[in-house]
Amino acid sequence: MSDLTGHDPAWLAWNEALGSARMHHAWILAGRKGLGKGQFARAAAQRLVAEPGQAQPDWAAHPDIILLDHLPANDTEEEKRAEGKPFQTKRNITIDQVRRMQARLVTRPTLGARRAVIIDPADDMEKGAVNALLKSLEEPPVGTYFLLVAHRPGRLLPTIRSRCRILRFAPLVDAEIDRILRDHSPQADAAARAAAIAAAEGSPGAAIDFVQRNLGQLHAIMLRLIAEGDEHLSLRASLAEAIGARPDRERIQSVIDLAGAVTAAELAKPNRTRQAQVITVHGELARLAGQAPTYNFDPGLLAMEIGGLLASLAMPREAAH
Repeated sequence: MSDLTGHDPAWLAWNEALGSARMHHAWILAGRKGLGKGQFARAAAQRLVAEPGQAQPDWAAHPDIILLDHLPANDTEEEKRAEGKPFQTKRNITIDQVRRMQARLVTRPTLGARRAVIIDPADDMEKGAVNALLKSLEEPPVGTYFLLVAHRPGRLLPTIRSRCRILRFAPLVDAEIDRILRDHSPQADAAARAAAIAAAEGSPGAAIDFVQRNLGQLHAIMLRLIAEGDEHLSLRASLAEAIGARPDRERIQSVIDLAGAVTAAELAKPNRTRQAQVITVHGELARLAGQAPTYNFDPGLLAMEIGGLLASLAMPREAAH
């Protein structure tokens, strides 16, 4: 997905700030996961540190762009990363990462007058890392700018948010997501694309994840749970089977996010008698989503909990006369 896709307002605000005399030193890039905020942060940092007439390396090799993201979980996973293989990551961005970053800030930028620090995602920092970062935001070194990618900015401390300018990323329209899916997942047929778009809530990353992780079966089961309920627990058993016996953390997150999207779609339906329950269920799913980066969920129990929440939205059948 292009880092420019759907981000024209964000680029306008960023470029105007770059051209101003007093650019804010810290930014929160806010919006749901999968909108391309991380790609935007990297491209924006590249523009920030650029110097007229001077060749610049790509952001990944640039000495004045510092990225804090999830590190490999252990030495074995580090070896996988070095070999270009998929690898498991730590659950949080740690205080040690923040302190190493701060140690680099005592020197001047290498190639120009500006340095960029990207934290992606900032809402996955552990508590000590957040407190350490706050000190840098309170007294930022000259020429240093922070870009905090946040899927759930409400999880950041108010003291962090108050020191940052917020740049919001809006969901994309269905037609734009469909175009992205055609480019990135040409194997997906029209039905699969339609289901992915419906579940993605305007997030192209979520739509691509839906297709690549084959979440169509899960989506169908979730819709049946809402429509039919699950008196005999059979649909919850099917949900557990579709999740898998040993899903990785990314799949667990995708399942919870998908349940949240399915529930959010119910809020748009004109049925006020069940709106309070839909809001309650959506809140519970948001709680699970917040726990996903740090909790070890048992897949079977998670299926039962999600299935029970969705089944609670089923309208009671009328009694036979």
